[in-house]
Amino acid sequence: MSNNANTACISITKAGIQTTVQDLGRTGLRDLGISQAGALDRQSLILANKLVGNPEHCAGLEIVIGPVEIQFHRDSWFALCGANFAAELDGKSIAKAWRHYARAGQSLLLRGAHKEARAYLAIDGGIAVAEILGARATDLQARFGGHEGRALRKGDILPLGPPQNIGRSIGVQQRIWTPEVRAIRGPEFMQFDACARKKFWQEAWKVSSQSNRMAFRLSGDSLQRSESGDMLSHAVLPGVVQVPANGQPIVLLADCQTTGGYPRIATVIEADLWKIAQTPIGQHFCFVEVDIATALDAKKKWQRELARLNCVNSINYKPERKHV
Repeated sequence: MSNNANTACISITKAGIQTTVQDLGRTGLRDLGISQAGALDRQSLILANKLVGNPEHCAGLEIVIGPVEIQFHRDSWFALCGANFAAELDGKSIAKAWRHYARAGQSLLLRGAHKEARAYLAIDGGIAVAEILGARATDLQARFGGHEGRALRKGDILPLGPPQNIGRSIGVQQRIWTPEVRAIRGPEFMQFDACARKKFWQEAWKVSSQSNRMAFRLSGDSLQRSESGDMLSHAVLPGVVQVPANGQPIVLLADCQTTGGYPRIATVIEADLWKIAQTPIGQHFCFVEVDIATALDAKKKWQRELARLNCVNSINYKPERKHV
């Protein structure tokens, strides 16, 4: 392919397992039964977009299991955030949480994660697939959005938006994953017996192999309700922790349904949802109880960190697009 406006794209040479196009998802449609979808680790996608000069809502790639290989067909700035994948640009190792420059024809190879579970690749201009219902996110359950509503395959070609003029490479320090996930009590917390309420906060919960983008199923000691009987369906959203009849918690994620009938024992705070997304299958973590004020403060802290990155990007770099 020649490097012109008609070939402003990337192609997938190796697709890995469940590599998808994701942005920040769809909002304001849950009353219609339409899920949010979008990046499970929203913070990593936002960070990658900021590094390459994109608006935070631009679409990128969510990468779960490699090897994934991508060829650039225009000169591009890119950033890889989230899980620490072994990454090479034309055979040369590159660091995550930095923006790098690729010339048309070069290939990026992601072999696998050293730790955590999901990496996010942003390219200047964003992945310019069609918007559906206000977003470019792939909804794997409903099979729409992203690229043909599915995970990527070898040979797929994805268009890119207009390139950004960025002067040189910069990097940032990423968060450190810890096995403690903050949550607030859910509406049905007191429906569980005293033993279950105590175990919920003290148990080291294991992420089950039955987990997916809809929800992470956890395994550990069974949690029993002190109140029996069915519940009416109610609204749910990402972060809600439900407990079905088997007593094993389920943490709802971006592709979750819009209503449910299981008791809600807790809700993971927005600032810590990335920790759920980055916990590999078979790993353990604990819930830590916090109040709403702490949840709001945690969100503001992350927003301040993003604001500082905006300041870094506003420095007057030389605009030439050079190889770094």
